[in-house]
Amino acid sequence: MFLWVMSAVLVLVVGGCVCVVWAARGGPRWARGVAAVVLLGGELVRAGGKRGGGNRRSEDGTFGDGGGSGD
Repeated sequence: MFLWVMSAVLVLVVGGCVCVVWAARGGPRWARGVAAVVLLGGELVRAGGKRGGGNRRSEDGTFGDGGGSGD
């Protein structure tokens, strides 16, 4: 079941990327609409990542808060 769900998600992601490229080249109106939704979703994911306190890279390229023994 998990494989089917992940396959469907992959198909949707690839289809969204195709619509973004097609819309950039002047595709039909529906492709531009799908591309707008895909790009908006990407912006929302990116904005959500900035607010979260997850394990992200810091300015020096390391993970976490920079504290530690420095081995």
